[in-house]
Amino acid sequence: MKEEKKEVVNEANALDALFDANNNANITLYNEKDEPVEFEQIAIIPLNDRVYAILKPTADVEGVADDEAFVFEVVEDEENGDSLRLVEDDKVIDAVFADYNKLLDEQDDED
Repeated sequence: MKEEKKEVVNEANALDALFDANNNANITLYNEKDEPVEFEQIAIIPLNDRVYAILKPTADVEGVADDEAFVFEVVEDEENGDSLRLVEDDKVIDAVFADYNKLLDEQDDED
């Protein structure tokens, strides 16, 4: 059986891909060492007048379990362009995942 290769979107187009409902391509972002890290798109979560993206690394990341994902905040910046910023505040992360799980539960109830 031939494995299907998923399209990957680079960082410059990451936000466009995230907000395109028809685009579920993986996204490549760069870490603090300027190394590429590929992520699977999980969800976009609007919460408290902000927008967050849940992204799961497609390859092993040191210190991150296989079932863990990261929360990024969409940062709007007219001067430098919009970007994604890793969220490190546990309260925000918990709130984003709580909202995501609530959406999953609602979807299960509809099915």
